[in-house]
Amino acid sequence: MIKEIKLPEIADNVTTAVVLDILVSEGDKVGVDDVLAEMESDKASFELPSDVEGVVKEVKVTEGNEVEVGQVMFLIDTEAAGGEKAEEKDSKKKPEKEEKPTADEAGEPEDKKKDEQESREEPEKEDKAAAEAQEAKGDEKTEEQPPDAADGKAASHVPASPAVRRLAREIGVDLSRVKGSGPHQRVSEADVKAFAKKQLQGKPAGGAPMADDFELPDFSKLGNVRREKMDTIRKITARAMGGSWQNVPHVFQFDKADVTELEKFRKNYSKHVEKQGAKLTVTAILLKLTAVALKTFPRFNASVDMKNEEIIYKDYVNIGVAVDTERGLLVPVIRDADKKTITELSLELNEMAEKARSKKIKPDELQGANFTISNLGGIGGTNFTPIVNRPAVAILGVSRSQVEPVFIDGEFKPRMMLPMSLSYDHRIIDGADGARFLRWLCEAMQNPLVTMF
Repeated sequence: MIKEIKLPEIADNVTTAVVLDILVSEGDKVGVDDVLAEMESDKASFELPSDVEGVVKEVKVTEGNEVEVGQVMFLIDTEAAGGEKAEEKDSKKKPEKEEKPTADEAGEPEDKKKDEQESREEPEKEDKAAAEAQEAKGDEKTEEQPPDAADGKAASHVPASPAVRRLAREIGVDLSRVKGSGPHQRVSEADVKAFAKKQLQGKPAGGAPMADDFELPDFSKLGNVRREKMDTIRKITARAMGGSWQNVPHVFQFDKADVTELEKFRKNYSKHVEKQGAKLTVTAILLKLTAVALKTFPRFNASVDMKNEEIIYKDYVNIGVAVDTERGLLVPVIRDADKKTITELSLELNEMAEKARSKKIKPDELQGANFTISNLGGIGGTNFTPIVNRPAVAILGVSRSQVEPVFIDGEFKPRMMLPMSLSYDHRIIDGADGARFLRWLCEAMQNPLVTMF
């Protein structure tokens, strides 16, 4: 029996994944849960296991392919699980018939070969006919589709190569609205780019981000250059940040927290957390305090629905924490942060960061953040203005703390000051609310007991 191994459902709103590495070849024996390939989707790498035992009959993808959910990637022959392929089993059965051939069998060798050849060609003809029918069906749907339709299912039936579909997704073009110039109205890259350029020229300010039509100069005239394709993470980041910057009216708020006493607390209790297998960091403490702040200021734990002109308030507190990896910036999500202790948050934060850096993090572990913390203090800098990552409405930037002279009770005293910046969506958060939120957080850092009142 031939078992199809397809790309399974990955996470909400994730429809494709890129093949990073294929770990098996045709003819290899595999068992249940053996890894067939390494995949990457929406910033996360994951493994594709086999759910059956058998022999790899066919590998239908190659490294670098973008695969859609439900697409067949491998064919596994489960009847060959004992080490024999189906062809080998058939060859062992043939001598039984040839031991005592009848007169008719002996006299019709050529006819038998002809029948066998026709039987092999028949499925191929049927497959070809089915493919042509499917393509014709796709053409019909393309012709029937209204010009301003934006239905994802209709787009999936538009005749186009995987590379063209990938290009359309990357620059935000709905294939169901593109008229193909090729045979049977097949859509080409040129068709997609022409449609995007036309739509961009007629797009009002503030619309969804489309292709960047800025004409670059020929840099090679000035010296040697080299071009390098964006990897999956960089393309996703570019699209997401471009969309957020274009559609979210940002306001930036700055403040400093006196963390002198907090540093003493962190050092005193670090050993307690280390015994549990984690490290007590400023980020872990910020996670706990920010969770309380989001409950105190619910508008920062919300999302904007401009289509229905509504504000969506969330009763759960999920906070993303930016992690610097060799593949780029990843943002694992700590769920229900308001219900966990600082020790629990430290352990989970350490685990998530390690999974992100070792390419073991799952796509759904990077989704669902209501708010984000980005701490660059370990690298340096005095302040920065992070971009809000939709559908969240705010993000906290943390820079490096340093000792500064602060005027207290008539004299200057050395205090450890932590600079923080808050970026927020001005559509639902006013400046006064932004200032109150950040000041509350600074006071909580100076005196954690404030969170109890």
